[in-house]
Amino acid sequence: MASAREPLTIVTRPSASVGDILDWISPSNPLAFVRDGEGIVGIGELLRLEFRGPNRFSEAATAWSEISRTAIVHDSVKRAGTGLVALGSFAFADSSAAVSVLIVPRIITGSRNGIQWVTSITVGEVGGLPDTTDVLASIPRTPHGSPVHISFTPGEMSAKGFTSTVRAALREISHRNAAKIVIARDQVATLPAGADLRVPIEALTHRYPDTFTFAIDGLIGSSPETLVRVHNGHVSARVLAGSAARGEDRISDGRAAATLAASPKDQQEHALALASVMDALQPLSSELVAASTPFALQLPNLWHLATDIEGQLTERSSALDLIEILHPTAAVAGAPTPSAIRIIDKLEGFDRGRYAGPVGWVDANGNGEWAVALRCAQVDGTRITAYAGAGIVAGSDAKRELAETELKFRPIIEAFG
Repeated sequence: MASAREPLTIVTRPSASVGDILDWISPSNPLAFVRDGEGIVGIGELLRLEFRGPNRFSEAATAWSEISRTAIVHDSVKRAGTGLVALGSFAFADSSAAVSVLIVPRIITGSRNGIQWVTSITVGEVGGLPDTTDVLASIPRTPHGSPVHISFTPGEMSAKGFTSTVRAALREISHRNAAKIVIARDQVATLPAGADLRVPIEALTHRYPDTFTFAIDGLIGSSPETLVRVHNGHVSARVLAGSAARGEDRISDGRAAATLAASPKDQQEHALALASVMDALQPLSSELVAASTPFALQLPNLWHLATDIEGQLTERSSALDLIEILHPTAAVAGAPTPSAIRIIDKLEGFDRGRYAGPVGWVDANGNGEWAVALRCAQVDGTRITAYAGAGIVAGSDAKRELAETELKFRPIIEAFG
């Protein structure tokens, strides 16, 4: 593994050999961040940076800035996501035992807006530039393994424990200690040794093409929520809060969407989440705009209330700087966020790990795409832990919130089951 102090040489060239970027995902150590057939896939691990504790974001930003400053980049594509890129995943809580990582792959295949490219990253200066076509040709390809069939069982937070915790959160809200508190639960399963992780990843990309499907350091999932996207000074985000199950037919499905849009409880939950993101981005952005009312976002198993935010950065901020400012949003923690975090620490009783933390990529120019790690599971060897949560506000019903988490578990349970 390379030292962070050694300069890296990066070569990015357009390529007609990439094809479907999903074909380049590793079966055992997948590195990917894709949506609707576009994105980036990493092959191999050249450099791994690890961070823990409350300063994990600032330490990551400092380390990445230094690596980017000394890097020798030959990039003929010159797009966001070309040149030097790291994929990353960060723990949700300051106190989490889970490590936060930035991983620089040895090779990256990318695809965006009809342009495909290959990036080769090596340690130190090189005399001649490698032929990226030959780089791809040297990568062994293996046939896909069989689908896995596993069953999930309650983890540290049982269904009964979840409903009890929701009621405790409602008491905190009634005492005006918070306006919203997000309560999570976990489920666990055992994977067969040597399971091909490409199978559940491709299941997620095919069933949820409009979401960010990610696989970084064992964290696998498909998130519908954009924490922040930075492309050449333009900043955007998508806030999700408030959800409802899809109907069984066209009429009941339309009724479910309309009921969600008219729900005071879900509208309140959404407004709190939107305000937390707008307040965080406002000091760094000009022309920051968001719709006055949320829209109903359709996913295969859920309706969500969603609002898109757009703006221009007023100063040069890396995507890593912005995720530090934005995380955690009210959508995954609650409001006011500091109070909600204290209550979560008191009530939940388990480590969320990287669930609901930022997951995505950053390049040497500070561009990046970061999602909130939702609808996901952490794979550690043969153990897999899936997570789901629900936003609790005044008027929430514990059994309905439990049912909502069951719906949110579905993408992972179906992909691995």
